[in-house]
Amino acid sequence: MRHLSVALLGALLLATPALAETHWKLVKTWPHDPGAFTEGLFFHDGALYESTGLEGQSDIRKVDLKTGKTLKRRIIPRPYFGEGIVNWKDRLISLTWRHRQGFVWKLNDFSPISDFRYEGEGWGLTQDGRSIIMSDGSPQLRFLDPEKLTEERRITVTWNGRPVERLNELEYVKGEIWANIWYDSHIVRIDPRTGAVIDWLDITPLIKDSGARESDAVANGIAYDAKGDRLFVTGKNWAKLFEIRMEK
Repeated sequence: MRHLSVALLGALLLATPALAETHWKLVKTWPHDPGAFTEGLFFHDGALYESTGLEGQSDIRKVDLKTGKTLKRRIIPRPYFGEGIVNWKDRLISLTWRHRQGFVWKLNDFSPISDFRYEGEGWGLTQDGRSIIMSDGSPQLRFLDPEKLTEERRITVTWNGRPVERLNELEYVKGEIWANIWYDSHIVRIDPRTGAVIDWLDITPLIKDSGARESDAVANGIAYDAKGDRLFVTGKNWAKLFEIRMEK
């Protein structure tokens, strides 16, 4: 998502939370398409589903975990800039960045079903089994009716009482909402009832090992395999997808 000036990047990094108490370990490294400008990621029925951004390069795809190869692909046409995705029943829901336009696809073959509108920008998506949860780059998360795709409520994400900006790609993990922070090496764990930050993960070592070299190749992509209790993280144009485990 997007580009950032050097001056602004420096200012944002200075605001990075200093505390990251959730310890994790690297379990395994899997291949990832370095050409994928990752905007959304989830795991379903043994496969990864991924969305990519950039105008004229956006798509949604089904990806083989072991090889990183694309098994199925749907191009998102110009002028749209693809953003977050999530599954709901037999459907896949996707966002676009600034066009206030979302799409609904058949999960099995990515054929189009319908579209929907929303105010503001579209960034990340996940679901908790009851609602679709959406980020828009602000400290707020929207909860949408999964059938009507209309907004039901919002929460404001805060850390020690201060709003947390730039919430990006989302994943629902064991009753928590996890979010990448745009241009940050931290993943934030959020209480979905109150918006309060539970804790942070610092994935700086993975960024260094990702193979990414460009400034826009930031961490963005969290997927949870609930059946296998596996966590996967990656980023834009990363050559690797990392499986990690939280340490108690």
